[in-house]
Amino acid sequence: MEIREATMADAAVIAAYNVALAKESEDLTLDPAVVRQGVEAVLRDAAKGVYFAACEGGKLVGQIMVTYEWSDWRNGNFWWLQSVYVHPENRARGVFKSLFAHALAQAHKTPDVCGFRLYVEEHNSKAQAAYHRLNFERTNYQVLERLLV
Repeated sequence: MEIREATMADAAVIAAYNVALAKESEDLTLDPAVVRQGVEAVLRDAAKGVYFAACEGGKLVGQIMVTYEWSDWRNGNFWWLQSVYVHPENRARGVFKSLFAHALAQAHKTPDVCGFRLYVEEHNSKAQAAYHRLNFERTNYQVLERLLV
């Protein structure tokens, strides 16, 4: 399995995986055109984030996106893991573990990274178990949001 930074050539697959992720994890139907534009925005502008792609036999089988949150308390960036998706045929084969290991190695090469954060749907016990196996811990924080649209 090869883990690499995603490119614009991966945009259609990443967008399709994001649509599938929303449906599977939250029963949410996303607009594929909007998702594709959002994916392409990240791929064009590294300040927004980076996608890492897991590929096998030339096929993208899993992905994670890293976005950044500056912490003045720690004088460093948290890397948020988002859009975590592994194609169903490739689950339970270490794809996410490999993606995270790659992200962790990149974080260790980046002096201002102070840690990782992620959010997970409260009923997604399989994902929670996978994150706990990689030493992620539940915090005392709740994620709140207010959409503008």
